[in-house]
Amino acid sequence: MLPCEGTYFLLADYSAISDLDDVTFCRWLTEHAGVAAIPLSVFCADPFPHKLIRLCFAKQESTLQATAERLCRL
Repeated sequence: MLPCEGTYFLLADYSAISDLDDVTFCRWLTEHAGVAAIPLSVFCADPFPHKLIRLCFAKQESTLQATAERLCRL
């Protein structure tokens, strides 16, 4: 996770667990782990070489806990 201030989103680097591009990884994450994420490349006009996704944490505590458990299993 990267530091964030003044937002309800975290940026997470997933390069240690996958070589997929961010759009494909976000789709995989939703289908296989039940966690929705936003690929950062959709906000860029130029090619996006980074392995970063955006996660919203404006959720109930129980939802965040369940999501953390799912992500830790990856």
